[in-house]
Amino acid sequence: MVADRAPRLLAHAEELLGEPKPTRVLGIDETRRGKPRWEHCTETGRWVRVDPWDTGFVDLAGSQGLLGQREGRTGATVIAWLSERSVPFREGIEYVAIDPAAAYASAARTPGLLPNATLVVDHFHLVKLANDALTKVRRRITWDLRERRGRKIDPEWANRRRLLRGRERLSKKSFAKMWNQIQAEDTSAQILTAWIAKEELRTLLATVRLGGDPHLTRHRLHRFLT
Repeated sequence: MVADRAPRLLAHAEELLGEPKPTRVLGIDETRRGKPRWEHCTETGRWVRVDPWDTGFVDLAGSQGLLGQREGRTGATVIAWLSERSVPFREGIEYVAIDPAAAYASAARTPGLLPNATLVVDHFHLVKLANDALTKVRRRITWDLRERRGRKIDPEWANRRRLLRGRERLSKKSFAKMWNQIQAEDTSAQILTAWIAKEELRTLLATVRLGGDPHLTRHRLHRFLT
């Protein structure tokens, strides 16, 4: 196997597929292709470290699905793929949904590249950030209470997976157990406050599936912020 097999395969696939049709919403995200590895390049005779990450470009407003995929997850990767697209394609993009990656954000903001696009973070990664923040609060409270890492005998550690699960996926019994145990242990209520904030964010984001009603969106945004 040579180091440049993956990019050649991707280039051949893009040549067969041709120019994608315009889309209002473009999704950009990374995909891992396994662990880092070393491969021998027949052209240079050297061993090179293969980047296991690809960047995918997806139609989030239509039915085209995957529009293209390139090796690497840098801003240059994004700029190169978009620069190869037609002017009507780039001008037709109204929103670009990305994960919270500085490289992707910087690339999407390149002057003249996507003149009519607004940059947004996709829902999955927003919820992940909320869960990460909740986990940090839980760990900090454990240190404050016990001056050590969490153990299975600690209520907040024993309920760590329930805290990250969506409210609708918890049974009444499971929810009551989590709430009561953590409430009794964390008198500052910081863990449950972080959990409520995470759930209010999920509720706010779910407004899109209901048609994005402006009144409902403002109401849920107010609940999340307060």
